[in-house]
Parts: sequence; structure tokens; C-alpha cells
Amino acid sequence: MADMVSSKRVARAATVVRRHRLSPFRDGAFSTFLHNPRTATVLGRLIAACFALCLLTGLYSHFLQEPLGWMTFPVRPVWLYRLSQGLHVATGTALIPLLLAKLWTVYPRLFTWPVVRSPLHALERLSIAVLVATSLLQLFLGFANTVKWYPWSFSFRTVHFWLSLVILGSLLIHIAVKLPLLRGNWRKPKDPEPTPASGWSRRGFFATVAAATVAVTVTTVGQSFTPLGGLALLAPRKPGVGPQGLPVNRTAAQANVTETATDAGYRLTVRGPRTYSLSLDELNALPQHEVELPIACVEGWSQNARWGGVRLRDLLKRAGAPPDADVEVASLETDGHYRTSRMGPEFAQDAATLLALRLDGETLHIDHGYPARLIAPARPGVLQTKWVATIEVLS
Repeated sequence: MADMVSSKRVARAATVVRRHRLSPFRDGAFSTFLHNPRTATVLGRLIAACFALCLLTGLYSHFLQEPLGWMTFPVRPVWLYRLSQGLHVATGTALIPLLLAKLWTVYPRLFTWPVVRSPLHALERLSIAVLVATSLLQLFLGFANTVKWYPWSFSFRTVHFWLSLVILGSLLIHIAVKLPLLRGNWRKPKDPEPTPASGWSRRGFFATVAAATVAVTVTTVGQSFTPLGGLALLAPRKPGVGPQGLPVNRTAAQANVTETATDAGYRLTVRGPRTYSLSLDELNALPQHEVELPIACVEGWSQNARWGGVRLRDLLKRAGAPPDADVEVASLETDGHYRTSRMGPEFAQDAATLLALRLDGETLHIDHGYPARLIAPARPGVLQTKWVATIEVLS
């Protein structure tokens, strides 16, 4: 009898709680079919596809900049990194409206009552909390990087890399927990819900999301896909804008090399079994070559250019470098994360890798690395070292 009375009191208390919960906490607050599992599943498929492509291209860029000892990378096609990083930034941009739409669709579920019903439900809630928080943070960091705004003191690339793995883990847990629901809503139902007489239809909702996604993507992707350059209204870099018609990320003044890069006493030092140094006049007297290569930045912009200079492999051969040696290139810049870059033999020995002295037939502008800069196929722009001072053969 006591147990029955207790149960009635609990039920009565729960009823009172339900009645007094305000929107969005009250029951039935979200009856529209736009907040149902089918809508969430359709959006989830698009987000998963974008995230997978964004993750793979992001990992490729990360390991190009910080390779593991056994890694080698393709150098052809020469525009491989341009394509990869352009896709990375484009899919990351597209994820912003897609993720916001997904959150709008599922956020009523965040207010379900009781908060936790079982250990499995607790795991689901935890995975959602981690997934939502890290995804929003990741998109914010990526967007800030594209506009070169760094209101933090930590390494962007390191945090960006580890956050992507956290997102992947929480996403896999979320999919595993929700798999029965996903299976039931993966395909279009045979008897679709009727379109409401008023309000937003599902088709209208998806059309709006698609339009927003296409709009933000098209107005930024032109910074890499030059046929759409005229539409790159939201892109931080635009093709053809900058010294010698090429964008610049870091100027000579920002790198504090204005005086040393124009010093008449400039000499390039090549360290190896037979170390030697060359003046700028002596570099210009060596056999010259021209290549057409894109400069492709991690921020997502890229542009083709015609580079002229001395083949790196010719300089290394003169220094007695083995053909399988790694090489480190150092800048006149005295500090900065990318004042040095390391490259494997697949890049160092490639015929298209130059110590560039000219850009489109003209002497390099100082902001593009005068008196000499590195240019190689299929490499991030941050590794195309400017204002080169030394080239060292690594044992």
C-alpha cells in the first residue's frame, strides 16, 4: 500500500513538472515534422560526406607539414595540394550552414525529460555533447585561420588536428548508438508525411539549406578555383590581387627581413659534404629553368604562376648530396613557425623544384621572397620558404 501511494506521488510530481515546463522544455513543443528523425538523417548524411572529405584532406595537409619518418608524398600532379586544400576549405565552409541546420532540427531532443534514462542514453547524450561542442569549435578555428585571425596563444595546426580526431571518435559513438534509428530513416518512407497547410515544408527547408550552403561555398571557393574568382566576395584572398599579381600572406616587413633581404652582401649557403656559398649574381649565372606551379596556401587560396630559377637538385648535386637525402631550407627570417622547412628526396630531387629568383619573368618582389625562395610541386605555401638563406643536406 505504501509503495502504491509513493508511486502515485511520483507520477503526480512528474505531471506537475511536465505542465510547468516552459517551451522548449514542455512536452509537444516541437510537433513539426522538420524536427523528426527523417529530416535529421538526411542532413546527417550530407554532413558525414562533407566531414569525411574535410578530414581526409586535412590529414593530408597536416602530415605534409609534419610527416612521420616513414612517409613519402606524391609530387604529381603538381596541383594536387591545391585541389586537396581547396576542397578542405570548401567543405569546411559548407559545413557551417549544414551543421547549423542539423542543430536546429535536433535541438528539441536536447531538452528531453528526464535528462538521462539509461546507461546507453547517457552515452548517447555524452557523445552528442562532445560532438556538438568540438564541431562548433573546429569550424570557428578553421574560419579564423582562413582570415588569419588568431585570438589564442596555442598552435592552431596542433589543436585543429587533435580536435578532428575527437570529433571522429564522438561521431562514431553517436552513429553506433543511433544505428537502429538511422536504418529506419535512411530511405524515403513509402507513405510520406503530408505537407502542412501552412508553415515550412520539408522541401522548402532543404531548398533553403541548400541555397545557403551553395551561397557561402561559391562566394569563397573562387580564391582557389579561379573561374569563380569574380564571385569570391567572402574570400579573404582573391586571385590576381597582390604584388606581381599574386596574393601575399606574410610580407617582408612582417617577417623583419626588409634590410637583410635587400643587402648587397647576400649569399646563399649550401651545406653538405662539399659546403659552398653563392652570391645572387653567381646564382643568376647558373643554368636557369622555368616551371609553372601553383602557390597553394593552407588558408585555402591558390594561384598558378610562372617561376624561374635554379633547380634545387643541381645545387644539392654540387654540394655532394646523396640522391635520397632529406633537405632543410632556412629563411633570413629569424623567428616564426615556418622560418625553416624540411623536404624529402621526392620533392628535393624533382625537376620542377626550384630556388626561384623570378616570378612571371620579373625579379621576385621582396614580399614574394626576394632574393630567392623555394617553390616545389604539390606542397603547402607555408613550406615554400621565402628569403632563403641556407640549404642544408641532412644525413
